[in-house]
Amino acid sequence: MGTGTTGHGPNGPWDARDGRDTTGRLLRAATGSGARLIAEAATLVQGWAVLADPIAGAVYSAPAAAAADGVHAAAAPHDHPYSVQLPAAGAVLVLAPAPATPAEHTGHVAATTAALLEVRGQRAAELRGEQMRLHTTLLRLLLAGHADAVVDALGGGAYTHVTVYRLTGEDTPAAHQVLWRAVRPTLTPHADACTLLGRLDGELVVAEVHRGSDDGRILRLVSRVCERHGLLAGMAGPLPLAEMSTAYCDAAAARHSATPAHRIVPADAIGAPRLAPLLPVAPYARWAAAVLRPLDPAQQHLLLVWLRTGSKPSAAEALGLSAGTVRARIREAARLLDADLEDATVRAHLLLALRAPAPADSDAAADAASGSDEAALRNAGEARLEALPGGILDTGAVRAWAGGLVDGLEPRLRIALTCWLRHHARTAPAATELHVHRTTLTTWLHQCADHLAQNLADATVRAEIHLALRITRCGRDAPADLPRRGGRTYRRA
Repeated sequence: MGTGTTGHGPNGPWDARDGRDTTGRLLRAATGSGARLIAEAATLVQGWAVLADPIAGAVYSAPAAAAADGVHAAAAPHDHPYSVQLPAAGAVLVLAPAPATPAEHTGHVAATTAALLEVRGQRAAELRGEQMRLHTTLLRLLLAGHADAVVDALGGGAYTHVTVYRLTGEDTPAAHQVLWRAVRPTLTPHADACTLLGRLDGELVVAEVHRGSDDGRILRLVSRVCERHGLLAGMAGPLPLAEMSTAYCDAAAARHSATPAHRIVPADAIGAPRLAPLLPVAPYARWAAAVLRPLDPAQQHLLLVWLRTGSKPSAAEALGLSAGTVRARIREAARLLDADLEDATVRAHLLLALRAPAPADSDAAADAASGSDEAALRNAGEARLEALPGGILDTGAVRAWAGGLVDGLEPRLRIALTCWLRHHARTAPAATELHVHRTTLTTWLHQCADHLAQNLADATVRAEIHLALRITRCGRDAPADLPRRGGRTYRRA
């Protein structure tokens, strides 16, 4: 292993000739790749070298085992006084020389390597705009259903699945640049995965195209970027490439459930009620299949996105449709279902139906043979969204779940929460019906959220709480029963 310190001249252990030789070796390595440049720098100082990024971690490391030490040294330089740290291309170059390596030589290697990394970074920045436009085009092709064309453009890497992230926030442009540098996206054929990044309609979209599974690296990078730049993100997948548009919609629906405390939310964390696993599988699945029979898969997906996001404008944004189109399609679905989709209970039942497991063929055959009342009801087409199958909520497990969720709420909080949920989380009409000030109701809702330890901004959480309140209801939970204490905000009806 050479150090570049051979041939010492009369001026001491390190002279100008050593500097020229060192610079030449680093220049030749830099023409190859950043990894070769870092490896050559490590060789020249007889130690290790790491280019550490605050988001991506170790960009290049020589040897690979030094990556963790390099990242730690970049984050806490005072804990590593033996190493040299210099800013380079938006990251930090860390060199740890051998004890025998002259300090002048180490400083020259560090300065030259950092300068060459800056040059490489400038060259990459010149090409970045064109590469970003290419990525955006490929994302739009995927959304348009041209998966085969995109796979061909990626070199025919036998990609089959995609994982989609959708990020929003004020600092999206800066996050795009940071994530681009951290991911270092390439279109290398035959790689295990390829990451596409682009800004579509003001949000940052990340699509990891792979062969059915990923190693979690992109998820970690997206999480770090969200924390650093204050973004909110939704994640969906892995799904088959042909279902890119579904993953895209699901990611937007999940993003609406993200909060500063949970900045990235996977799609499978929403719309998957805790109540559903407690329901008797056979009657639940048969009822769901019966009530949803008039709808095709596209209509069911639109309704699911609407119920997940909690509003028609949010669903329109997630689906990439106009608000008028979404309203028209929901009205058509309501007509086909013959149900009032403005009713909070109907919406909660519809969400359960859309998340129900498919009925097993053996169960259907058993029902046909036994001539059960449920089978007869289904065959007659009388299954309704307004009512779940008889007794399905009247089980010990369901009542224990509901009690554990909402028991302990003060009467005023329970009545206020029930009214607010009935008005689809709209504070003004709920406050009017309750005859309290909007500020008072808002305060009560915060108290409800603290008591329940639930995120009331999540539409699917609200649907579950609505059902739990109905299951555990003893009185009417009506606004007229709200305890009054006098005063302007507690005036009687």
